[in-house]
Amino acid sequence: MRQEPKNISSDKEKSQIGPNTSYWPESNWTSPQEFVILGFSGWPQGLRLLLFALLLPLYLATLAGNLLILGLALAEPSLHTPMYFFLAALSTVEVAYTLVLTPRMLAGFLLPPGGQAVSPSTCAAQMGLFVALGGSECLLLAAMALDRYLAICHPLYYPQLMTTGLCWGLLASCCVGGSVLALGLTTAIFRLPFCRGGLVNHVFCDLPAVLVLACGNRELQEHVLLAACLLLLVLPLILILMSYTRVLVVILGVGDTAGRRKAFNTVASHLTVAVLHYGCATAMYARPLRSRSLEEDKLVSLIYINLTPLLYPAIYTLRNRDIQGALQRVVGHRMGQDTDLT
Repeated sequence: MRQEPKNISSDKEKSQIGPNTSYWPESNWTSPQEFVILGFSGWPQGLRLLLFALLLPLYLATLAGNLLILGLALAEPSLHTPMYFFLAALSTVEVAYTLVLTPRMLAGFLLPPGGQAVSPSTCAAQMGLFVALGGSECLLLAAMALDRYLAICHPLYYPQLMTTGLCWGLLASCCVGGSVLALGLTTAIFRLPFCRGGLVNHVFCDLPAVLVLACGNRELQEHVLLAACLLLLVLPLILILMSYTRVLVVILGVGDTAGRRKAFNTVASHLTVAVLHYGCATAMYARPLRSRSLEEDKLVSLIYINLTPLLYPAIYTLRNRDIQGALQRVVGHRMGQDTDLT
């Protein structure tokens, strides 16, 4: 009979535990000495080697495409404009983004089963850099939309408004905004106690994959994560869509056919990249933990880590005559130098 009150009390406590609260007693809440990124280590070795062989060329092509845009924007005087300043900054962020995530993911395909062990500091650094770069990219796309809005809707005032100082100020604001968000989210997550071990069921230390390992009431941290996603994703996307809607109205209403076609191609490229980036990010992070499947998230990550970054330089170069012309001039100048040397 003495055990009955204890069981009733225990049942009462469990009835009060929310879906985001651990059943483990607080005495068992510990911080893991290391995290193990499982990745696809449970898949057959042949399949992992095939994925490595398929994804490595995509990674190299992504690096080459973004470095090409960055090099042309720096070397070609005709591209020293605010639009290509932001495009070069976006390419720089993309290069850093792929360097943070892709090499470790590719290495995971070649390692023996069991996953990659990383220290908590390494896991936190990877998460923080991922959020900082992703957040900066979101804000940069909004800055690019502002640049196109001013250039097309207010062409007479554009040179006075979009100065070099304003360009650098917007770039600094984007980087600071992404970094502050990353610091806040990463600190909030890694200050939580962990009772479910350190097995991260993902290809990197992503926020939801680490957050599900935490103990205690995760509801506040989850709400903070969702609020940050809405603030960083939904609001800038609304501003981008409003800006480009106004731009399209102006393009269709004035100017000659050639000018409208060039402006429309530029806006279409920017809008396509924005929709891809914000669409993938919103689908991945603007959802509560209870509605997630980490296995599905892990598969989707192969797309937004490897394929989506490759599309960005392709979209900007294939439809952009300025980039194509700059590339032809640089290649022609290089070939002319080689001919002179011979």
